[in-house]
Amino acid sequence: MSLTSILSAEAIDNAVKECQAPDSFCYKKFFKLCGLSSKTPQEIKNVFQILDEDNSGYIEESELKFFLQRFVPSARTLTDAEAKSFISAADDDNDGRIGAEGWCLISLNTLKSSLTTGVSGFIMNYTCISFVFY
Repeated sequence: MSLTSILSAEAIDNAVKECQAPDSFCYKKFFKLCGLSSKTPQEIKNVFQILDEDNSGYIEESELKFFLQRFVPSARTLTDAEAKSFISAADDDNDGRIGAEGWCLISLNTLKSSLTTGVSGFIMNYTCISFVFY
């Protein structure tokens, strides 16, 4: 499975172009531009598995630095600050790495950030958790 079997090559290219300059990477903007935030929980899980190069069940900082290059091989690496910021946004248990649940939450929250309160927020979070465990 490849990223272009889930996301369009054109959308990926546009997303990577938007963050060419160092310290310009914003995962929310990137996820929207490449189309990840509009994918199903299973497709989001599939992207996570592709990015988890060592199949540990986590995306560590060493893998995350090369995040953009996984989408476009000629892209730049993330700066240390960008990688740390990305991890802190998705690290739901403060272990310094991104698990599948944290990945799902930030991917879906990008699309549904306005639904994070009340019943709608509960339903969104339940969807993320259920795709990880079932």
